[in-house]
Amino acid sequence: MVLVSRIVAALILGIGGYQLGDNSGLQQRLPGYADIALNFGVLILLGVIAGWFIGGILGKLLERAIGGVNDRAMDRTGSELVVGAVGLVVGLAVSALLSIPVSQLKPIGPYLLLPMTLVIAYVGSELAAAKHRDILRLFGAKVESDGARSKLLDTSALIDGRIADIARAGFLEGELVVSVFVLEELQHIADSHEDVRRARGKRGLEVVTKLRKEKRLITIDEDPTAIQAVDSKLVRVASSHDWAIVTNDVNLAKIAAAQGVHVLNVNELANALKPEFVPGEHFELKIVREGKERGQGVGYLDDGTMVIVDQGGDSVGERVEVEVSSMLQSPTGKLVFTRLRRARAK
Repeated sequence: MVLVSRIVAALILGIGGYQLGDNSGLQQRLPGYADIALNFGVLILLGVIAGWFIGGILGKLLERAIGGVNDRAMDRTGSELVVGAVGLVVGLAVSALLSIPVSQLKPIGPYLLLPMTLVIAYVGSELAAAKHRDILRLFGAKVESDGARSKLLDTSALIDGRIADIARAGFLEGELVVSVFVLEELQHIADSHEDVRRARGKRGLEVVTKLRKEKRLITIDEDPTAIQAVDSKLVRVASSHDWAIVTNDVNLAKIAAAQGVHVLNVNELANALKPEFVPGEHFELKIVREGKERGQGVGYLDDGTMVIVDQGGDSVGERVEVEVSSMLQSPTGKLVFTRLRRARAK
């Protein structure tokens, strides 16, 4: 790119040097052909040299600009580029309409036309690309994010709060969607007179705000008004768009699965990520309370997994080394059964 720019600029300015000599009338004022050739050659040579250096600078700037455009294009999906191009055309059309009154603003009107056209075209393209999914939906197109299925969040997943961390960690591909009727339910919970219920509702709204700031969440105002139950609305919306539902509600998961809607359960994901132990493996654990059976102690791993320690009831408050005897998968999570190896200092 730099070499091509140098050659083009050198040719242009070299020709410019010749034109300068030709228009200056050197051939009439100089006595001999040698002097004419000398002066024309100097002007052309100066033009070529200047063009070579100026072309190098312009080539580097152009190369950098094209690289930036290419990087941005690589980050854009095909639908963004297409809708952005349409936005560019619309921006040019708007600027053409505005150019008529602007050109009448004497004396600066004509000088404003080019900057105005560039700014309006750029803004139109960027806005169209940023809102390409909403624009495509206006025309009835089903839009997915980066080829991944969009995820419709229900109230329980937002109240839980872990969905924000899961999305930030990159385990949720595609667009995260929340419906207005889910937000209304969250607001209703946040306005509750019960302290715990009110705190849960506020946490759900905070998660929505956090996901919006990270540009991971969009809101849709789609409400099947003939349906009263929120769960049924969620299933209907998800089914119509071929979206997945993210939830912690077991009953909603069963209803959605029965109707062919894909379900992602946050609790199932958390349980799947809990560590696996094999009998004979040992680790350190702090016993926090006595168990239900005589002599049992209970502790918890960092992820909340309950560990039951045989003969650990007398070591409450101590860090002990335990050996795994077995594991049990319960409806609420995994239980790790261990036996005491040796106690350590408090």
